[in-house]
This record gives sequence, structure tokens and C-alpha cells, in this order.
Amino acid sequence: MAKNTICLWFDKEAEAAARFYAEVFPDSAVTAVRRAPSDYPAGKAGDVLTVEFTVAGVACLGLNGGSTFKPSEAFSFQIATDDQEETDRYWNAIVGHGGQENACGWCRDRWGISWQITPRALTGALAAGGEEARRAFEAMMTMKKIDVAAIEAARRG
Repeated sequence: MAKNTICLWFDKEAEAAARFYAEVFPDSAVTAVRRAPSDYPAGKAGDVLTVEFTVAGVACLGLNGGSTFKPSEAFSFQIATDDQEETDRYWNAIVGHGGQENACGWCRDRWGISWQITPRALTGALAAGGEEARRAFEAMMTMKKIDVAAIEAARRG
């Protein structure tokens, strides 16, 4: 296990979520599935308790802790994309499999985990500062999934 690992709380679907992430994102894998050695408040002996996995190279642990806690936008994965095709692929995978669109490149998967699918064209435009950044930011504020061509056009003015 990595020294620093992100722990994500799930009700009972940590393994399904981890396998989905491993299918969608490169440099992702499910590395271990651990079962509860005895009954616990959210499950029974033998139920999947934790799942070790990586998402785009980031070490994670999925904990099937029950329904007490729910994910929020206070935590999100931010995935940098190189072009519209990659942006569309990730967005459509998340939203198209029971997820939900949000504003400004944010979406939520069917387990409630938030994702920022962020084209490098957007982060570059915002980093440029000044009027270029303002135009790109204002364009972004009208979007759900980021439209790379529209960001680039706004950046040019």
C-alpha cells in the first residue's frame, strides 16, 4: 500500500466503482479486494470491506462503510485532458453510466464521486491571465462539459 492513499467511502459498491475507474482511465487498476473477517455495522463476514486501486496513477482505497456518509464536491478527482476527444471520452463514460452533469467541467459518477474533466486548453487560458483568462473563464461559466474549441476561440477574443 502507498504511504499516502486517498480513502473513498462507499455504501456497498467500492469494488464496482474501482473496476469502472480502472476500465475508464489509463494508469488505473484494482490491486486488491479485502473481505471483512467478521460482521461489522455495515456488513457481514465475507463481504467486500476494502478495495485497493489506482485512478490515473493515484493510490486509492475504497471502503464499504455503509450509508452514514455521502460524497460531496468538497472532494473531486481532476483529470487533465489533451483534446476534445479525450474530454468527451471521460465525460461520456462517467455521465453515460448513471452519472450526472454539473457546471464548468464538473460531473458526478453514479456512486456520488465528483470529477473535474479539465482540458489543458482551459487551464492554459486561465493561467495566461488578463483579458485572455477573463474571456475563457466567462465562456467556461456557460458550459457543463468543456468545449475546447469554444475556450480557444474565447481565448483569442
